[in-house]
Amino acid sequence: MAKSGPAPTINDVARIAGVSKKTVSRVINRSPLLKQATREKVEKVIAELGYTPNPQARALALRRNFLLGLLHDNPNAQTVLNFQEGVLDAIRDTEFALVVRPVDRHSPAMLDDIRNFLELQRLYGVLILPPISENDELAALCREMGCGYVRMGSAALDEAEHLVQSNDREMVEAVVDYLVELGHERIGLIEGPAGFRSAFERREGFLAAMKRHGLDMPSEALVQGNYRFNSGVEAAHQLLSENPHVTAIFASNDEMAAGAYHAARERGVDVPTDLSLVGFDDSPIAAHIWPPMTTVGWPIREMAKAAALKLVAPDTAEAQPSNFPARLVTRNSVAPPAKKI
Repeated sequence: MAKSGPAPTINDVARIAGVSKKTVSRVINRSPLLKQATREKVEKVIAELGYTPNPQARALALRRNFLLGLLHDNPNAQTVLNFQEGVLDAIRDTEFALVVRPVDRHSPAMLDDIRNFLELQRLYGVLILPPISENDELAALCREMGCGYVRMGSAALDEAEHLVQSNDREMVEAVVDYLVELGHERIGLIEGPAGFRSAFERREGFLAAMKRHGLDMPSEALVQGNYRFNSGVEAAHQLLSENPHVTAIFASNDEMAAGAYHAARERGVDVPTDLSLVGFDDSPIAAHIWPPMTTVGWPIREMAKAAALKLVAPDTAEAQPSNFPARLVTRNSVAPPAKKI
């Protein structure tokens, strides 16, 4: 029970519990990186003293609000949603909240707009999605303003404490290997938009595997989309019109692969009897479409959780992984080619 007199301080809690102030702060912030026995001991002292942290005072002392910002200019809404869910997993039951800020990477005022946003919100840190995560000037701006940041990417963009990355190039090579093992030789690619490192890495992995297997890759078998469904429909129609003997298509994300499904159906092409299709992301649409889609599982939610923990528990950032291997998720959209052509 709380006693009358001066309000207890964090120093009182630390002294009576026999721990450091930093440990008390971790308990208050619901850090997942504490032993349960330590947490219970500190919480008991907090309850006995009637100690109540003052979020406003703590934020003022840090000159930061307990807000994480999510910066993105990504046309794939599912990617943004999955990332948000991962961040919320990390900050659930803490004082932190998430602010989502779309930006326009093509605007010459983008960096100034983000500077104003950081100054106004006094964010604790920012999480940056591709493709703007690939902008080194943005990372430099965060460092200049003393704002913590973590970048998400398909390749190494920064030091480990500021990065979560996947192995896109390697996994797309594995997709081609899988298709070739089944007998496919004429394989088309619907690549992502220019300016996205993910699109570049996936394209390079595809081409490297095709070359390694000694397979031709005519230019008309490679069509660009923009990571949206409609672009997948259009790209698949173009690819199949110019390459009617293609037996498999890899699309650089599930949205475009789903569009390719629709194009195939409109043309009377059966998936997977006549045409095998593979996507990338393992978003809900991959499991819900018929037949269920073979795809690459991109661990976006796990990446986001680790990225957030790098910010809210910076002294333990090294304990958070930076590399997140993807995996091939085989379903029913792939089969051996019906015949050799």
